[in-house]
Amino acid sequence: MMSDPIADMLTRIRNALMIRKTTVEIPASKLKLEIARILKEEGYVEAVTLVEQKPFNIIQIELKYFGSRRERTPVIQHIERVSKPGRRVYRKRTDLPRVRSGMGTAIVTTPKGVMTAAQARREQVGGEILCIVW
Repeated sequence: MMSDPIADMLTRIRNALMIRKTTVEIPASKLKLEIARILKEEGYVEAVTLVEQKPFNIIQIELKYFGSRRERTPVIQHIERVSKPGRRVYRKRTDLPRVRSGMGTAIVTTPKGVMTAAQARREQVGGEILCIVW
């Protein structure tokens, strides 16, 4: 039994980046698909594909790198889970984090859906901080 599927997703991405893999496969869920969509919109990953298989669907994420094939550096330098099952982290819209002075992204789940902290501030909603990326 897995107690935190979001942490598992982030760990799979982190591990794939460390060994310079081009793609990573993750068991699908609606929340994980939304997080992957935001990572693509923000330019951290190349592509996100939902592969429908039996017995369960898979999210396939194509990772993004800088530089030549031999000396490539991952675009994602750091990816970290903030709110955990044992310690949930909720913030008002005025207290949402600015990651690395705007150079990073915080992903937040709000009553209006999953979005970045910057989008949540524009929408004037707070929520649970899922993870931060830079």
